[in-house]
Amino acid sequence: MELTEQLEFDHRGRKDVYEYVESHGDVAQEEARDALKMDPREFGHHVAILKRDGVLEEAEDGHLQIAYDEAAEEEYAVEDVEYTIRQARQADMTGIVGVMRSAIDAGTYVVAESVADMIDHEEVLLRHNELESRMFFVACVEGDVVGWVHLEHPEMEKLSHTAELTVGVLDEYRGNGIGSHLLQRGLEWAAQQGYERIYNSIPSTNEGAIAFLKEHGWEEAARREDHYKLGGDYIDEVMMEIDL
Repeated sequence: MELTEQLEFDHRGRKDVYEYVESHGDVAQEEARDALKMDPREFGHHVAILKRDGVLEEAEDGHLQIAYDEAAEEEYAVEDVEYTIRQARQADMTGIVGVMRSAIDAGTYVVAESVADMIDHEEVLLRHNELESRMFFVACVEGDVVGWVHLEHPEMEKLSHTAELTVGVLDEYRGNGIGSHLLQRGLEWAAQQGYERIYNSIPSTNEGAIAFLKEHGWEEAARREDHYKLGGDYIDEVMMEIDL
């Protein structure tokens, strides 16, 4: 299911099942059934239809989660580092939050800090509802998350062509092309969804991140003076953009 598809349900029960799973991220089927006060036969029927239509899928433990088109994993080897880039799953949430907080020095990537706080609070990684869509791809070394790229899109007609992106890699794994491959994977996915312009907002003091984006074809679209107050200092926000 592509995120840009409009979700439509031909039965209220199926809509209720989807919305419960979407709002919780990863749900035991019995928990969802009890919460929705559905008998097993009715619930099982709705789940079967939603799985058939590619809206829900079962995790390995039998829990329900929202489904996305998942491209093949991409494997890379650079000197002594072997890593995989793939679409994130709900089970990656703790690893992603940990990496985001470890990779970001306080005040250097305010938007990414906010994203980490948001998903940690909501306990839901991926989103697709009438208000927002949210996607993550991760880089993994020996199964552990070491980097991420995140895209968020508000479900508003006037902003239907745009999305916001954050990307980062743990310090010890930088210099191996991981950030570049994550960025490429995120932009390729965004283009497939029909987005036309991607933004990334960064404090002006994060010169390394701004230089990284410029090296990959991004341009400075706008600057808000003194937008952040970090450590008692007023810092400009630099909005970077790239057209797809």
